[in-house]
Amino acid sequence: MNLPDQILLSDLLHHRVRCDQGLDHGPGVMPWMHPPVHRLLGWVSRPSALRVSRDVWRLDQSRGINEQEVFVKGEPAVSDQITLERLPTLLDADLLDRDGERLGLVADFVFIPTTGKILHYLVSRSDPRLPGSSRWRLTTDRIVDQQPGMVSTALRGLDDLPLVHSSVRQGLIKRSRHWRDQLHKMGDRASDRLEGWLEDPPWEEPVQRSWKSSDMAEMDPLEGWDDQQTDNFSQSTEELRRRRRPDGRGDGQDDPWV
Repeated sequence: MNLPDQILLSDLLHHRVRCDQGLDHGPGVMPWMHPPVHRLLGWVSRPSALRVSRDVWRLDQSRGINEQEVFVKGEPAVSDQITLERLPTLLDADLLDRDGERLGLVADFVFIPTTGKILHYLVSRSDPRLPGSSRWRLTTDRIVDQQPGMVSTALRGLDDLPLVHSSVRQGLIKRSRHWRDQLHKMGDRASDRLEGWLEDPPWEEPVQRSWKSSDMAEMDPLEGWDDQQTDNFSQSTEELRRRRRPDGRGDGQDDPWV
């Protein structure tokens, strides 16, 4: 079982500490750090909820970590909560911009377990204990000055920092901006297409045609009519009339309509 290349402090504190004697020393409660050089020296665990004593572990005592426990070698240093609260830390410190205005607070950090070097801090705009709150990455080179409970930067706002993960509200804002941009692009494309239609119409103008007498002759429906067909039709009609009775009724033998 090995240690990862880097780990989040909150993940370490969520693990219970088990020593090489097989004893459970409880969950982690706070870090032991050296803020001037941005280094984690160790962490503190709480063996029992009924005891006021705390176990302090050096980082080099850690030997491995799994999903629930971190394994250590050796014995811890025993202290109390009042003494440990005096240890310097940047956790929960206010993050200030270049004008001294508060932007948020330092909620967490990522470090290398073998050396304790802090790679970057995570900043929260609101209470970091709220689930799903947004986190921004603050590297150590962006810190101008640090004092107990305060970290000064030259930032203009949290938007100058990369967003690590967003809350539900922040995600909705980002998606809304994306949808607005998409609708704006669709509107621009539709306007460009409409302008193109108006400038270059795809239809052709109707051709005005002047009619001549020769054209009318070409469209004469009686052209090519056979006069002999007219004579034959007249003879057939006369034959039908002779076959009808004096009272106007036919005998019905050769009448095609009976």
